[in-house]
Amino acid sequence: MQKLLSLPPNLVDCFHEIEGADYKDWFCTSDPIGAKLGSGGGTTWLLTECQKKNAPEANFTQWISQEKRILLHAGGQSRRLPGYAPSGKILTPIPVFRWERGQKLKQNLLSLQLPLYEQIMKKAPDSLHTLIASGDVYIRSEKTLQPIPEADVVCYGLWVDPSLATHHGVFVSDRKKPDQLDFMLQKPSLEELGSLAKTHMFLMDIGIWILSDRAVELLMKRSCTADGKELKYYDLYTDFGLALGDNPRIKDEDLNSLSVAILPLPGGEFYHYGTSKELISSTLAVQNLVRDQREIMQRKVKPHPAMFVQNAGIGIQLTADNSELWVENSHIGKQWALTHQHIITGVPENDWEMKLPAGVCVDVVPMGEIDYAARAYGLNDAFKGALANKETLFMGIPFIEWLSARGMQIDEATFGRTDDLQAAKLFPVCHNKEELGKVFRWMIFEPEFAEGKQIWKQALRLSADELSAKANLKRLYAQRETFRKKNWSALAANYDKSVFYQLNLADAASEFAKQQIALPELLGEDAPLMTRIHNQMFRARALQLQNKEYKAEEQRAFALLREGLIGSLSEKKQQPVMNVYPDQIVWSRSPVRIDLAGGWTDTPPYCLYSGGNVVNIAIELNGQPPLQVYVKPSKEYKIILRSIDLGAMEVVTTYEELNDFAKVGSPFSIPKAALTLAGFSPVFASKTYKTLEDQLKEFGSGIEVTLLAAIPAGSGLGTSSILASTVLGAVSDFCGLAWDKNEICKRTLVLEQLLTTGGGWQDQYGGVLHGVKLLQTNKGFDQSPLVRWLPDYIFNNPEYKPCHLLYYTGITRTAKGILSEIVCGMFLNSTEHLTLLSEMKAHALDTYEAIQRGNFEEMAALVGKTWNQNKALDSGTNPPAVEAIINLIKDYTLGYKLPGAGGGGYLYIIAKDPKAALKIRDILNEHQPNPNARFVEMTLSNKGLQVSRS
Repeated sequence: MQKLLSLPPNLVDCFHEIEGADYKDWFCTSDPIGAKLGSGGGTTWLLTECQKKNAPEANFTQWISQEKRILLHAGGQSRRLPGYAPSGKILTPIPVFRWERGQKLKQNLLSLQLPLYEQIMKKAPDSLHTLIASGDVYIRSEKTLQPIPEADVVCYGLWVDPSLATHHGVFVSDRKKPDQLDFMLQKPSLEELGSLAKTHMFLMDIGIWILSDRAVELLMKRSCTADGKELKYYDLYTDFGLALGDNPRIKDEDLNSLSVAILPLPGGEFYHYGTSKELISSTLAVQNLVRDQREIMQRKVKPHPAMFVQNAGIGIQLTADNSELWVENSHIGKQWALTHQHIITGVPENDWEMKLPAGVCVDVVPMGEIDYAARAYGLNDAFKGALANKETLFMGIPFIEWLSARGMQIDEATFGRTDDLQAAKLFPVCHNKEELGKVFRWMIFEPEFAEGKQIWKQALRLSADELSAKANLKRLYAQRETFRKKNWSALAANYDKSVFYQLNLADAASEFAKQQIALPELLGEDAPLMTRIHNQMFRARALQLQNKEYKAEEQRAFALLREGLIGSLSEKKQQPVMNVYPDQIVWSRSPVRIDLAGGWTDTPPYCLYSGGNVVNIAIELNGQPPLQVYVKPSKEYKIILRSIDLGAMEVVTTYEELNDFAKVGSPFSIPKAALTLAGFSPVFASKTYKTLEDQLKEFGSGIEVTLLAAIPAGSGLGTSSILASTVLGAVSDFCGLAWDKNEICKRTLVLEQLLTTGGGWQDQYGGVLHGVKLLQTNKGFDQSPLVRWLPDYIFNNPEYKPCHLLYYTGITRTAKGILSEIVCGMFLNSTEHLTLLSEMKAHALDTYEAIQRGNFEEMAALVGKTWNQNKALDSGTNPPAVEAIINLIKDYTLGYKLPGAGGGGYLYIIAKDPKAALKIRDILNEHQPNPNARFVEMTLSNKGLQVSRS
């Protein structure tokens, strides 16, 4: 998906370098110098220039339809946000949200905006290829996007207070047709909205418009002169938009005929970054979205909430009096005196004496290779109006008053144009930091300072427009990187009061490796366990990027996770007592599970700090529970382990042999670990014995455990976890431990940690608990899901039951390698992993709702979406051999997926109807991919785990 940016001219040439952006994915240009095109004309220019660059020989109509693209208009003068005018408002650095995990220290408005726009375009119908948005807003949506209809124009809006709507465009819809545009208004009055409220509803335009190819071509046609040879001013919102709807305000036959859909952005929030004040107020609003201290990860309490410092060095103590403060890419020396309402940007290291009156801001812009331009201004300065006009403010006071205080008058020879403050030559270029400090002293707080005035008079002076056009942005970014490098070490050292361990640690590790920053020390046991885990994995990744030994650090992170999960159980000592007659056998059996949605969100550490949502079903195969365990007393004081399906046997006579279970692939790792958790080990036993034989003698017998797994290994149906639960269920009954199903599943999670296989909780809960259910947990080490059972109508009703097919592919893949790779991403707060996992959590709730409503087609489509999510999380989920099977039958399906981690095992297929199911069976029976591939009959289990005695 290509991104097209309209940027300030000076930024175009260096955007890809300073942002590390790929030329294939990002196209940048600026409007022609001196031209005012508006958002409509600007869109035409941007698309035309992109086609010329990337496909000069192509027909425009064909080119526009080949792929989806996002257009961002960010090329304005930034009159009301001078501090980021040179680099463009869209690249404004935004502080890490104190309540969010996985953000980057170098994030900016662009990187925060883009994910929503990409999400919208992925959801958009194939007929919609072009999304247009503004570069000076941050729009959030916490809820799942609704389906996007087929229309020529799709616009997103927000339900807002009418007073806010008066400052923006408004979509007006008839109350009888709320999703259909009646007409559009631009900045309507409250009276006008009030008169409409009886019959109409209105949404505030948030500037996200999606256009069909036809709509794009009409927009481009209207943006040109009659002969089509030149561009003219044409606005997307005030010109094009007013010609849309059932009762448009502008009559234009072609535009009036375009179909329009209006969508409220679900859970949408709108933050404007167009002015200096909004820079602070919008950031404050975002930071305060979460006030629950349990959800805020860093523990620092700022002197004032409206105080933001990033990429900076601060040599003074900030206090509550320094409210509405923004310091970025700057050094505040020991001799600075701040009050409030300051934006300080670009200031290099210095030893100046500076006294900033309230509302005064400081910006330094690098020029050429060594020079600096000094810009002082007021927080509310609009940078417009004639210099002689008393309403034209400079540094918060009328410009003529500022001049008078310095014994000066308006002089065109001195200031150049005097009809527009933006064009006045106000800002001197200084050759060194000493001159810079002196000229600021004169400009800001000491008008009698003759030396500063002399420097100002003799210097080359530039207007605000010229500062943006001539700034050395590479120097600006290099200075920011230098400050950030120092900040990295401080953030890591003060982790308990900083955002460090909630950052995207994969990104942080790359910065530490690239800039050769000393790694933070290992954290002691007094630090929170989860923070220690992040610390270990961060160190491991940074060492790996430096081509140093890292495996020991990585394994220690996994070990700490195991300690946390095992720790609570090790305190619950067990005393097993033989609870059967000498001739009795305990028989335990379980179904397996298919995860329909939310898999992976149940996996530590993600579920420990975010909770998980999973929808799954318990199924029997070929009419029986496929996992079975038999436990009976033995006359010999030994533990005898047998596997019917593997034809294996092992005799355990010592604690050492019993504790030797951490071997993946060992046929008896699971029963050994289960018996350990049951108290046949000093670690988990309430009573100590010299030997295992002594304990068994007091117990009253030896123990014989026989396993039967009537299902291939690597099936993807949760076999190993559910088998572990089945063993624990049998052992609990045999030893009188009275574990209920929830306790059995919790101990299964610990058992898997003992085996070092990792894994989450959904497999065991999926099989141990019957039927169809949504499983939900909250964050914390105690992962006990809330269970919400669902109706089985779309699984058992005769109309739908034949449509559910289970096909064994004959391809297996163990989950441990997949698990460790993805869990590393969770440890490192990888943005990509966390974003996907968050989407998976929400998707599980959508699937829950579809099943609750009995909507078979929707449920099947959502299962297909689950499969796409799994593939996005791990590309190895869908190997070519599996894809070849899917390609044979996908035309007859509504949805399909490989259960579990994927890669092989069983393929769950939902056919379009019973006839399609028969066709799928015929195709795969005829084109058997390997000798082991076959259909297996599945039925919903209505019992789950069962334990009985002979």
